[in-house]
Amino acid sequence: MPSSLRICLAALVALMLSACQSAFFAVVNRHSDRPAISAVYDADRGLSLDLYRPAAPVSGAPVVVFFYGGSWRRGSRAQYRFVGSRLAQHGIVAIVADYRTYPAAGFPDFVGDAARAVRWTRDHTQAYGGDPRRLFVAGHSAGAQIAALLGTDARHLAAVGMAPRDLAGVIGLAGPYDFAIDSHLAPVFGPRTQWPDAMPLRFVDGDEPPFLLVHGDADRTVDVDESRRLDAALRRHGEASTLLILPGAHHFAPAAAFYNPARAPTVLPAVLDFVSSTGRAGTEQGPGPHRAVPGARAR
Repeated sequence: MPSSLRICLAALVALMLSACQSAFFAVVNRHSDRPAISAVYDADRGLSLDLYRPAAPVSGAPVVVFFYGGSWRRGSRAQYRFVGSRLAQHGIVAIVADYRTYPAAGFPDFVGDAARAVRWTRDHTQAYGGDPRRLFVAGHSAGAQIAALLGTDARHLAAVGMAPRDLAGVIGLAGPYDFAIDSHLAPVFGPRTQWPDAMPLRFVDGDEPPFLLVHGDADRTVDVDESRRLDAALRRHGEASTLLILPGAHHFAPAAAFYNPARAPTVLPAVLDFVSSTGRAGTEQGPGPHRAVPGARAR
């Protein structure tokens, strides 16, 4: 096939995928509230975030910073309005933050972006009713890997004057935590020598905040064993970890629960319970019991 034709076909596929993706997010966001504010958290890199807060005035509310998935190559905060909106409806101050994706940036730069978004949130959340001591990070797929690295590899938060235990907890939805880097991912993660640094599992050493891990056992994008292994490692080091397995659920099911809770009815209650029951950052929380929770079937 001539190279010009290959280029045209690739462009057409990309256009079709973009159109399908735009239509999908238009549907899932059709009943979602707009953010209360949008703010620049990193002017040098042109990065912003959206903040959602409960309709009724709040003080001392828990705060969740959410990072979207997209194979570290795509995604935007506007597409995930349904996550921030749903959390705010349940009394949470929610942040959905953009971060640079490949090829604009590779690993570990996008994790550094996430760390700066967390620091902005800690510095500003009280003005919007949030409690900085009840600050959680969360993410789906690639975003879950980013959130988990913030909770396990102390270097990323140290760069912004924080530590993993400054987080009240980490919520990982269908995340890759100890994964193979193939030819497709190699450009994203750079030199082979730094690939081990992309694996949250490698950094579990007993200084982590509590974790909630949610994964479908029919996930063909990220194997459910990724969450099982991270859960086991956390518990071996005496850390609190809750593992929620969704029988028959695919890769997007944990995120789908935020625009249609009936799609995975155990997910949102598990997230809300985790956020409401987990202690404030910087306090002695203890390992607590491990719970492997069977979930309802999600399509």
